[in-house]
Amino acid sequence: QVQLVESGGGLVQAGGSLRLSCAASGRTFAGYTMSWFRQAPGEERKFVASITWSAGSTYYADSVEGRFTISRDKAANAVYLQMNSLKPEDTAIYYCAVRRDGRYYDTDLDDYQYWGQGTQVTVSS
Repeated sequence: QVQLVESGGGLVQAGGSLRLSCAASGRTFAGYTMSWFRQAPGEERKFVASITWSAGSTYYADSVEGRFTISRDKAANAVYLQMNSLKPEDTAIYYCAVRRDGRYYDTDLDDYQYWGQGTQVTVSS
C-alpha cells in the first residue's frame, strides 16, 4: 500500500525559501509520476509540479515556473519541492500525489491514485 508523508512546510516571509519533502513507501515507483498540488483556502486543489520517477522529466504550472524546482531521490524514495522567491499567493496546503503512469504533463488531479495528508505553507507579506 502506497503511503506518502509530506514535511517541510511552515511560515516564511515573502521572498524567502522552503523545501518540501515527500517520503514515499509501499512499492517501487518505476514508471510512475510524482507530483505536488496545492490548495488555498476557498479554492480548488491545483497542480504545481510533476516529475517522472524513472527519467526525471519535469513539468511546472506557469505560476511557479522559474521559482520552484521538483526533484526526486530514488535511493531515499523521496520527492522534493524547492520553493524560492515565495509570494503571499503561494500560501496553501501542499500535497504530494502519485499516478500510476508516466503522463507527467497531465495535470488532472482525478488521475492521481495516491495522496499525502498535506503540509501547510504560509507566506507573509
